[in-house]
Amino acid sequence: MILGPNYALENRLARVERKLDLILEHLGIQDADAPYLAEVRALVREGKTIQAIKVHREATGASLKEAKDVVDAIKEGRR
Repeated sequence: MILGPNYALENRLARVERKLDLILEHLGIQDADAPYLAEVRALVREGKTIQAIKVHREATGASLKEAKDVVDAIKEGRR
């Protein structure tokens, strides 16, 4: 399979964004540019955990584990 020239760059950018999200979370800083989090929180309140994880992954490019950790943090009131 031949990938486009931007594939490696996009992959690196997604990794940097995930790391920045983790840093912001660790510092307890809410990202004002993350409107998807309102949707994720609403889904968590409705008990739609899998959908919440999916929305987070699509919005951030996070891995399944990273997205699950964020959703679990929201459930536990840590985020």
